[in-house]
Amino acid sequence: MSDKNFKSGFVAVVGRPNVGKSTLINSLIGQKVLIMSDKPQTTRNKIMCVLTQEDAQILFVDTPGIHKPKHKLGELMVQTAQSTLKEVDVVLMVADGTASFGSGEEYIIEQLRAVRTPVILAINKIDMLSKEAIFPIIRQYQERFDFQAIVPISALEHIQLEALVEEIKTHLEPGPQYYPEDMITDQPERLVIAEMIREKVLHLTREEIPHAIAVEIEEIKTRPNEDLYVRAVIYVERESQKGIVIGAKGGLLKEIGRLAREDVQGLLGSKVYLDLWVKVKKDWRNRDMMLRTLGYKGE
Repeated sequence: MSDKNFKSGFVAVVGRPNVGKSTLINSLIGQKVLIMSDKPQTTRNKIMCVLTQEDAQILFVDTPGIHKPKHKLGELMVQTAQSTLKEVDVVLMVADGTASFGSGEEYIIEQLRAVRTPVILAINKIDMLSKEAIFPIIRQYQERFDFQAIVPISALEHIQLEALVEEIKTHLEPGPQYYPEDMITDQPERLVIAEMIREKVLHLTREEIPHAIAVEIEEIKTRPNEDLYVRAVIYVERESQKGIVIGAKGGLLKEIGRLAREDVQGLLGSKVYLDLWVKVKKDWRNRDMMLRTLGYKGE
């Protein structure tokens, strides 16, 4: 792209769990790339999503939530988030306008003080607030940090998303188009499929399960009838968790497979046969080799 007016750059998206980071990026890209869950810390890898417009290409990096780690996987997630902040052109902090400012926001802002990159704040979920309620929230954040801009948005209802993108563009330098126009993520299909399966497990299992779940795609092949065969393993840490994921007479695992297959078929544009297995790997979140196998690399 030789156009001198064309801009490009990397934007790290940070925020407390549950503020709507994944919903926001999916809405901006116009397609589901990131998993959405009401369980905290569901994003484990840096996943880059690409938004290409006539005058710019914005590369969004969805980072693991910045939080105080409780195990080795948690440490890797925080390291990834913190290193990302130093590598990008803009940091986009997403906050939940319906939640009160707390220690989670304070912790993130503390991390941002060490960053020289411009920081934009998006206050999300304004569709659930009155206009009068938004101003005190903006003031509260202004008093705590020198944001380049504060944009109230609703990721779910697509309110003010264009204004947010225009604000991001003002902080980008002229640059090349890194990826083709139709590319929406730099991640291999295997990782995106694994994330889609993990999302369904998070939605359908009980509270004690989520952090103990990992998914590995063992095989993808095209069958003679052109359908795709995908074999995936869901890892849990304890036998009792395996029983929960499988469910009575295999019912829950079938439902996980049914919902995940719909998403995977949407992604790949072909019929998919999803072969799901559940295996126990004791304490996998604290085992370096297992973390590397599942793609959780340290920085």
